[in-house]
This record gives sequence, structure tokens and C-alpha cells, in this order.
Amino acid sequence: MNNPVTVNRKQSAQNRSIHDVIISGAGPVGLFLACELALAKCSVLILEKTKDPHSPFKQLPFGIRGLSAPTIEALYRRGLLQELEIHKRLKNPHQNSGEGSRRQVGHFAGIPFHDGDIDTSQWTYHLLSSTATSLISEMEELEVVLSRRAEALGVEIKRGFPVTDFHQAEDGVTVQCGNQTFESQWLVGCDGSRSVVRKAGGFEFVGTEPEFTGYTAKVDIADPEKLKSGRNVTPTGMYLQSQPGYLVMQDFDGGAFHSAGTPITREHVQEVLRRISTTDVSINGLHIAATWTDRARQVTTYRNGRVLLAGDAAHIHAPLGGQGLNLGLGDAMNLGWKLAATIKRKAPEGLLDSYQTERHPIGARVLDWSRAQVAIMRPDPQARALNAIIRDLMNTRDGATYFAGRVWGVFTNYNLGGGHPLVGHSVPNFEFEDGATIGELMRDGRGVLLDFHSNASLKTLANSDDDRIKYVSGRAKEQSGLSAALVRPDGIIAWASDNDPDYSELQKAAARW
Repeated sequence: MNNPVTVNRKQSAQNRSIHDVIISGAGPVGLFLACELALAKCSVLILEKTKDPHSPFKQLPFGIRGLSAPTIEALYRRGLLQELEIHKRLKNPHQNSGEGSRRQVGHFAGIPFHDGDIDTSQWTYHLLSSTATSLISEMEELEVVLSRRAEALGVEIKRGFPVTDFHQAEDGVTVQCGNQTFESQWLVGCDGSRSVVRKAGGFEFVGTEPEFTGYTAKVDIADPEKLKSGRNVTPTGMYLQSQPGYLVMQDFDGGAFHSAGTPITREHVQEVLRRISTTDVSINGLHIAATWTDRARQVTTYRNGRVLLAGDAAHIHAPLGGQGLNLGLGDAMNLGWKLAATIKRKAPEGLLDSYQTERHPIGARVLDWSRAQVAIMRPDPQARALNAIIRDLMNTRDGATYFAGRVWGVFTNYNLGGGHPLVGHSVPNFEFEDGATIGELMRDGRGVLLDFHSNASLKTLANSDDDRIKYVSGRAKEQSGLSAALVRPDGIIAWASDNDPDYSELQKAAARW
């Protein structure tokens, strides 16, 4: 961490405004976090290094992203889901996905699981009124939707302003962008895998080194009939052709080519493709290309003083299964209301620190999930043996249900203590008799006290909490046996009761969250 410096903030305020939060990075994570903070009436400045947000790698087909259940729920609860139109135009991204019950709806290490094998009845609290468990989106459209919402909420976005350094004092942070400086109470690094905020802040970034170099490229192929469509795991690697000329490859070179930083040429892409596909396919032209690896690292702490990290700045891993975006958006949803409460001096002791204790284990599990996929994709006999076993498991009902639940984030939860099995889980999307859903009632970013039995004492408790908790009373079409529940602003259940409420436990939960 940089040595703190003394900042005369009163004098600085005469020269420039002091924001509540500066966010480095205008990707989906930074934008969504900004929306959450602005929804709570915090002043937010986003500093983004690139001037032009458009990129072919954010557009179809490379920009295709699978959104998981927690992400879909978060977007729905903030009224953003209906603004994403691309899922209405996209077909299933899995080539040769099949029809009916054998329709492929996801994969683990390239091994497909099918719609008809998934038993959603095992997901006890997944109601008929719930949002989808998975959805196809496009990176660029997601950024456009989030940018539009952020700006409507008063967020200031400066593009072409790379954060180069920062200094923090007891009462704030001074952020440097070249020869310009900006001040805020807090700084959040959402600036990706090469995060300047992480490096300048001295965060420890630990993990494992890569097994492969991944390639994403648009090419002109002279003889495309020599390649199979879809995802193909071979004895020497993996290649995927989502559309003619759009390639993704994994070359198990220990990440050597990516680490070397050598320019990507047509000849090199052709050589790698021939070796992996075991064909003599020819590439006539190379339009765009990028490399990546399965390096898996995570910071040991998500906070250092007044500086926090979220998204790829806090954790990196292979993009297998597309879980990185969902993991980062989950960070933003968890952090936003906690940081806002801290800024507004309404946070109980330890609330902001719970961002680290809740999100770090989730990130660690996703990194291990990524490592496990790489382990069974290696081009060696041991990996092929494991691959065969996983494939057999995937073709069973319990196996497909487990893998789908993990890939789609259905099992994501926090260990919050408490005796009810729903505590720490996402609140089911209860639908009330008037047609309103709990997700629609959370669009103002406040916590909710659900009272299915119209208990006057619960209403009194909610009304005494300085308008931070919204009291919602009434019968729901499906109540899952609940009589009442306290829901945090991020949609996580902090307390729940099946019978007569234990008011002392409810008061403890309300005081904690």
C-alpha cells in the first residue's frame, strides 16, 4: 500500500469536488457498482482508461456471455433485465445443441449437460415466478444498458482517464490520472486483470500459473469444411468454431505464447489450429486476435483501508463457462449497499468488512471450478480418464442437476449463521396475490421485511428503522412455508421464520444488516 499522505481536503474542495466514491474502470462491474451507489444517493465518478467503449471482442459472437441466476436476479431487482433485448434475438450458442430433452444448455470443460436431464425440483426454493436460471447476453449491450442507467442516476463517467496512482489518508483518497488529480472518500478498483489499483495498492495476488494459451480470433479460412463446428476437445487441445471464421482455441503450452507477448500472426494462428485440429486447414487472412490464459489468482483481502477491489481486479481465472462476469457483478451487488451505508453513516460495525468475508469464499470456489475444468481438458491419458468419468456423471439426472446448479449459480449462498435453511440464500421471487413480485419491490435498493401473516409487531419494527427497511405485507401464491423474512438490499435473506417470529432474533439480524 502506498504510504498515506496528508491531504488538506478543505483546501482541495475549493479547487475540485470531492466524490463519495471513485471507481476505476467502466466495465460491467464498475458500472453496476456505480448504479448501486448512486441509487443510495452517493456521488460517484468513474475513471476509464479507454476513450472508445466499443470493441469487436464485446460484440457478437466473441462478446456473447452467459448470465447466471444471481446476475439475472440482480438485474431484475433493479429493473434492468427488461432492457436487455439481445437474448430475444440469440439462438442457443451451443452448436449442434440438439432438440427437446437432448438440447444442450451448458457445459463443464466442454462436456455438455442437457435440458431433459436437469431436475429443477431439487432446487427447493426455485418458484414458478422466479427469473430464468440462465440467459444469453452480449458484453457491449450490457455495458450500454448499465452506462445509461448510471448516467440517469447522476454518475459521472470520464473516458480516456487512466488511473496511474493514488494516495490515501485517514479521511479519503487522492487519485492521480497523469497530471490530473481527483478526490474521494473511497476508491474501488474495477479495472480488470491488470488492475493498476491492485498493483499500486500493494494487494497480495496469489494463485496458480497457466496450463495453456487461449486464442480468440476472426480469420478467413480457405477450407472450413475441414473443421468441425462447435466445441471440439482433441488429443492436443481444444478449438471452437461458433460461426465460420470465428475461432477460440486452447493450446497447452503452459501459457508460454501469451506470456511472451509475441505479435499474433496469421502463420502462427494457422500453425496452432492445424496442430490442435489435426488437419491441414489453411487460413488466408487474420482480422483480429487476442490471447488469454487460465492463470488463476485472487487477492488475499478485498479491502485495504479506503481502497477496495471488485471483479477481475480481485480475481482472475480461465473464462471457461463464462463465470468471471457473473462473479464480478456479484461483487458489485454485495459491495454497493454496504459501502453506501458506510458513507451515509448508517452501517453497523463490521458491515463493510463482511464484503470480504462473504465474497472471498465465493471467488475461491469459482477459481477451483475453473482449475477443475482445465485439469480434465489436458491432452494426457490421466485427464482423458477423468473426462470420461465426468461425462458419465453428467449423463445422469443428479449429475446434470448438480453441474447446472453450479454453472448457473443456483447454489450460491453466504454463511450468515441462523437456524433457517433460507438464511444466506437469495430470496425466492415471491408473487403476491395482486401480481407484484418481491423482485419488483426491491428496485429502490432498500431492504425488505416480508410479512405473509400481517403481523402488527413486524410492521412496527420496520417503521422504526429510519425508512431503511420496506415493510411488505400480504399473502403470496407460493410461500414456501414462510411466515416472514428479512431481506437485505442485495436480495439475500438475513432472517426467516416458518412460524411465530422470534423477535429477538429478528432484531439481532436487523441490527447486524
